[in-house]
Amino acid sequence: MASMFRQLYDRALGWARHRHAPRYLAAISVAESSFFPVPPDVMLAPMVLAQPQAAWRLAWLTTWTSVLGGLIGYGIGALAFTAIEPWLLASRYAAAYQQAVAWFGQWGVWAVFVAGFSPIPYKVFTIAAGALSMAVLPFTLASLVGRGARFFLVAALLRWGGARMEAQLRRHIDRVGWAIVALVVVGAAAYAVR
Repeated sequence: MASMFRQLYDRALGWARHRHAPRYLAAISVAESSFFPVPPDVMLAPMVLAQPQAAWRLAWLTTWTSVLGGLIGYGIGALAFTAIEPWLLASRYAAAYQQAVAWFGQWGVWAVFVAGFSPIPYKVFTIAAGALSMAVLPFTLASLVGRGARFFLVAALLRWGGARMEAQLRRHIDRVGWAIVALVVVGAAAYAVR
C-alpha cells in the first residue's frame, strides 16, 4: 500500500500532466504574488518533472504571471492599504510586513529582488511596495529578475535531474513529507511561544 505522501506526490504528478495544468500554474502564480499562501513552485516542480521538454516555457509562464500578480499586490498596497492594514497587522504576516518596510528603507528596490528570489513571502513585499509608493518600473524589473531567477533555477534543476530526480524524490517522499510536517509544527510552536 502506498503511503500518504507518495499518493499525494503521484496525484500532483497526475495534475501536472493535465491539459489545463498551465492555466492552473498561471492562476496560482498570480494569486501567490498578491494574496494566496501557496508558492507556485509546488506546481511548477511536478510539471517540469512530468514535461521536462517544456521546462523553460513553464518557468517563463510562472515568472510573468507571478510578476502580474506582484503588480496586483502593488495595486492593493497603493489603493487599498488602509482597508487591509488592520488585518495585515493582526495576521501572521505582520512581522514580514515590518521587515519589508525596513528593507525598503535600507535597500530600496533590491528588497524586491531578494523577496522575489527567496522563500520570504513575496506578496508582503508587493503590498508594501505599493503602500510605500515605490516607482512601478523598478519594482516590475526587480520582480521580473528575482522571480525569473527563482523559477528558472527550479526548472533547470528539475529538468537536469529529470527521471533520476523523480525516482529519488519518489523513493524518499515519505521522509521529505514528514520532515516538512515536523518543520511546520516546530515553526508554528516557535511562533506561538513568541
